[in-house]
Amino acid sequence: MTKEELTLEVIERLRKEYPDAGCTLDYDQAWKLLVSVRLAAQCTDARVNVVVEDLYAKYPDINALAEADVEDIERIVRPCGLGKSKARDISACMKMLRDTYGGNIPKDFNAILKLPGVGRKSANLIMGDVFGEPAIVTDTHCIRLVNRIGLVDGIKEPKKVEMALWKLVPPEEGSDFCHRLVFHGRDVCTARTKPHCERCCLQDICGKHGVE
Repeated sequence: MTKEELTLEVIERLRKEYPDAGCTLDYDQAWKLLVSVRLAAQCTDARVNVVVEDLYAKYPDINALAEADVEDIERIVRPCGLGKSKARDISACMKMLRDTYGGNIPKDFNAILKLPGVGRKSANLIMGDVFGEPAIVTDTHCIRLVNRIGLVDGIKEPKKVEMALWKLVPPEEGSDFCHRLVFHGRDVCTARTKPHCERCCLQDICGKHGVE
């Protein structure tokens, strides 16, 4: 089986296993996803979803966050870790959205990438979930699983994994595929404990790369 064939088979099996898989960060406006994905660095989505409730209760829109005192933002988001840098990025990002883009997220990958605190993973998430455009979100689950399965060979740098997957994953499948990798990585192909290969829908086709 070629890597292209393996990729399509993995996509199909994960679609059947997790038909409704989507972003696990709660948001009802695009800018809120931008805030949440910044807070999610080295923090669980579940904790972020709790913390942003207090943040948005006090600062309900882009302008309010742009005008907020950075130290107060930090106080609220501190439970997510890295509070100082995250608060600084959120403040600067909201100011840029307000002052440069009229309160809207630009529908352009490179423009999104220039927003403070936004990297390729976050920009891809916005492109896929907000705009419905092709996206490859290389978070820790994605990187771990595609190496174990054998879609990539020992590549751990996020951008290199992303570039490799663009060559294998049909553009219209990328966003959903990456969301399903997150669900599978949390439930079955775990990082901190031995993967539950005995109940994995990919067991017979998985290369088990990197599994100890």
